Amino acid sequence: MTTLAPLAPWQARAYAHLVSIHEAGRLGHGVLFAGPAGLGKRAVAQRLAQRILCREPAGAEPCGHCRSCQLFAAGTHADFELVSFIPTKDGARMRTEIVIEQIRELGERLALTPQYGGAQVAVLDPADAINHHAANALLKTLEEPHPGRFLWLVSAHPARLSATIRSRCQRVEFRLPPREEALAWLIAQGHKPAAAEEALDAARGHPGLADQWLQGEGLALRRQVAADLDKLERGTAGALATAQAWVADEYAELRLRHAADLALERAAGLTDAGRTRSLAAWFDAANRTRDLLRTTVRADLAVTELLLAWRGDAPVARGGRA
Repeated sequence: MTTLAPLAPWQARAYAHLVSIHEAGRLGHGVLFAGPAGLGKRAVAQRLAQRILCREPAGAEPCGHCRSCQLFAAGTHADFELVSFIPTKDGARMRTEIVIEQIRELGERLALTPQYGGAQVAVLDPADAINHHAANALLKTLEEPHPGRFLWLVSAHPARLSATIRSRCQRVEFRLPPREEALAWLIAQGHKPAAAEEALDAARGHPGLADQWLQGEGLALRRQVAADLDKLERGTAGALATAQAWVADEYAELRLRHAADLALERAAGLTDAGRTRSLAAWFDAANRTRDLLRTTVRADLAVTELLLAWRGDAPVARGGRA
């Protein structure tokens, strides 16, 4: 028997709602799971898929032991499909968008009779990564539903989806839980209360992000970024050397995220309107620089310019560069 992973409280609420509307026959063909990344939208979608495909559901939960549940747990259920990024044709890297061929294949599969005689479920994650041609194909699939077929879209950026696609889906919104609930959940994951509070504050109330940082190097990285910014401000560290250190490994984007958050945090405690505006502009520049890291720009030069602006040696750019 497969043991089901426990859902976080905010996930459990969304799941219970979805099960109830499915049982009442009101779950539509298309559902949009929307909300911040890291809150477990895909986990809820997959649990619901297993529940719908289960032959012997135990109340609101899948049984975990029937043939369908065993296949689902093994990732080999013929009536469940997860559509996400796939390798490029040469296999050298993963694609950064979901392409039309994937959506066409999905539409063809959903037109077939379910192999196990029940339903078919497909989860598209991240749905907002579909390109223009794939979006048109997806819309056609949403507009021509087959009985017992479900197509669920998971997105942290639902506004990037066309209004027409959004209008074809029931929407389930995932929001940040109350602070007390998020903190209790973090402590239940085995984190010490003081560290959990620090991480939750740093993540602006996002428990999934806080948990991720506590399990990895995220929180320690934030402390280091704060120390680096202080050294730059005092003139005891150089912008170029700091920038080179920030982009030397895979954590460059996370460092810039922390830097932007720290600027916003500092701005919130100021009464000097001029300095507040300056920090707000720097916050925007830091986020633009994060976007630049995904291009062919020289990362160390882009971050150096940003850090010079933090130190006051260069203006904050208003255009596409930081």
